[in-house]
Amino acid sequence: MSFTVEKALETAHILTEALPYIQRFAGKVMVVKYGGNAMTDPNLESSFARDIVLLKTVGIHPVVVHGGGPQVDNLMTELGRTSNRIDGMRVTDKITMDVVEMVLGGSVNKSIVNLINKHGGRAIGLTGKDANLIRAKKLPMQKTDEHGNLSEIDLGYVGDVVHIDKNVIDLMIASNFIPVIAPLGVDENGETYNINADVVAGKVAEFMAAEKLILLTNIKGVLDKNGNIATGLTPSKIDEMIADGTISGGMIPKINYALEAVKHGVKSAVIVDGRVPHATLLEVFTDQGVGTLISNNV
Repeated sequence: MSFTVEKALETAHILTEALPYIQRFAGKVMVVKYGGNAMTDPNLESSFARDIVLLKTVGIHPVVVHGGGPQVDNLMTELGRTSNRIDGMRVTDKITMDVVEMVLGGSVNKSIVNLINKHGGRAIGLTGKDANLIRAKKLPMQKTDEHGNLSEIDLGYVGDVVHIDKNVIDLMIASNFIPVIAPLGVDENGETYNINADVVAGKVAEFMAAEKLILLTNIKGVLDKNGNIATGLTPSKIDEMIADGTISGGMIPKINYALEAVKHGVKSAVIVDGRVPHATLLEVFTDQGVGTLISNNV
């Protein structure tokens, strides 16, 4: 690519726009939930890893929480087994739990660690079982049938977060590592549970008092009634958008996880399109950002 003054000035403008954000966020924790298409497209994998390494290099402390549902589905298919889901939740029996642990805590986690390290980072992989990082409990689920009767649904080894041991993450950060966390938790009896990665990311951000929670998704963000990305959302505005149907379906639990985090001390949460190359950098270091920002400001 040939050098021109115009291109040089454009580069300088980008760098100077990033400077105040680098200064503002230096020393702060940012939790990034990584999943979806960004985990299967080599170019997006590379841009994600470079974003994480850059954050760490300029003094920000990224903590990565990852999913891996499609990878679990693929191995289940290879093993001749099927995954049943109820309202999007995977019913997880003992054999399925073994597969989930092998994929999330093994192949997927180590692949992300390797990816970040290959781009100059110092990542270390963890599951919630390591040093009891994620204390979990069985997730209860209730469902109302067509006659209005409420019944209990047993999802098996599907859990919710009770506690995050922030000391484990603090130790990794103090040692200049980038923690990469698989969303597996363990209860007081040593039983392992599969936990939604958005839930784990939100809880990690909450217990770490993170500056920002970034949820990389397969959509542009929360859209308003005109199809534009809605941002600067507050709890009251979110309630309005759910009530009038602007926010619906699978977006409701995702935005509620983000909202729960900001209600418990996280400065802001943002739902970002992970299909955009370098989405994390664009969100953190530009004036406009690229996603739906959620804060507890009124």
